[in-house]
Amino acid sequence: MSEMKALRDAYGEGIAELGEEFDNLFVLDADLTKSTKTEVFKKKFPERFINCGIAEGNMMSVASGLATCGNIVFASTFAMFAAGRAYEQIRNSIAYPRTNVKIVATHAGLTVGEDGATHQCLEDMALMRAIPGMTVISPSDAVQTKAALRYACETEGPVYIRVGRLAVPVVHKEGYRFTPGSYVKIAEGNDMTILYTGPFYQTALDVKEIYEAKGISVKVLDVPSIKPMSEEAVKEAAKTGFIVTLEDHNTVGGFGSAVCETLASLPAEYPSPKVLRLGADDQFGTSGTPAEILKKYGLDAKSVAVRIAEAKYPEWKAEFENL
Repeated sequence: MSEMKALRDAYGEGIAELGEEFDNLFVLDADLTKSTKTEVFKKKFPERFINCGIAEGNMMSVASGLATCGNIVFASTFAMFAAGRAYEQIRNSIAYPRTNVKIVATHAGLTVGEDGATHQCLEDMALMRAIPGMTVISPSDAVQTKAALRYACETEGPVYIRVGRLAVPVVHKEGYRFTPGSYVKIAEGNDMTILYTGPFYQTALDVKEIYEAKGISVKVLDVPSIKPMSEEAVKEAAKTGFIVTLEDHNTVGGFGSAVCETLASLPAEYPSPKVLRLGADDQFGTSGTPAEILKKYGLDAKSVAVRIAEAKYPEWKAEFENL
């Protein structure tokens, strides 16, 4: 079985490692150091760490000010407080002047679990990708998370990195490098493509297994680059004629929307496949374990298989419901 690791743990480790390499790297937090794992950096580099207290908007403004002095600044809090409470400061103080600030938002999506609807941010990718000049990254494992952090350090300008609370399989090999518009081919297939972002590696493979037992060949692509969206991933997926997108986010304005927008802008010679967008369908979250919530919202492997059958293979719907 693959090693399991939460992306927030990878963030804590990764930012502390980068602090050794970049002596102008500062980390700011809004009184959530244990939860966001920035405490690792704080212990190692206390002189380059600032706890801004429960004042997220102010933290973003402080981060922008520090960045104007030639520093690389990471600002961290829960996704709900970063994208939600501090949206104006991110837009006007960071993105508008293009300061070198990186927002790492933890505890994103339904998989926050028991924290419930008020803390399950399902809108952050939509909000952040609508801001001009903002790069938006949604890693799927610990290796991708660390690669995204390195990219952010080495690249000038605002970056939003979305990480979850849930432990997920470590899939990618050390040495992986993130680049904007990148994707990773997890499995080959010809009849449909599952594009996922975030914590859906195992779900996608389980769905692939269910369908391949019926003779349907399923391609699986891991897409961490939300903005810019990976045009090459969308082109590859389009050739199979049917696309399924998986995201721990509202389907309105999120990953699936970005895929559809990219698909619509492809040259005329590319196919126009049906796209089934799976996520939280214009709903708020609810409290429960991550597994319970994913099942409730139709995002566990069995439910995804059934929803695909409803859209494309209705003859198998009842059978998959009884898996």
